[in-house]
This record gives sequence, C-alpha cells and structure tokens, in this order.
Amino acid sequence: MLHAIVEELSNGLIESTNTKTRLIIRRGFGFRSAEAVIALVMLCLGGNRPALPRRQLT
Repeated sequence: MLHAIVEELSNGLIESTNTKTRLIIRRGFGFRSAEAVIALVMLCLGGNRPALPRRQLT
C-alpha cells in the first residue's frame, strides 16, 4: 500500500486485462482447441489492428 502511494503505481491495468481475458475465455467455450481461444485473446487484447476490407481504422 505504501509503495502504491509513494511511487503512484497501480495494478489497475493488469486487473482490467485479467477481467477482459476471463470474459473472452467465457465467450470462447465450445471452441475445439485452446489455440483458438488464445488466438481470440491475442486478437482482442494484442493491440495489433489488421486492416479489414471496406472499413476505416478509428
């Protein structure tokens, strides 16, 4: 607690990433392999936004 106050650090970003990952995994139930769920998590949270046809990146 003291370290968070002195250094002004928080684990909020990690906690939000963990929550988003859990929600994506819950959505991925029924997939045939773990690799498909891992790919879905990487696509959603990886930060790389591939260009899709007829869509503009925002």
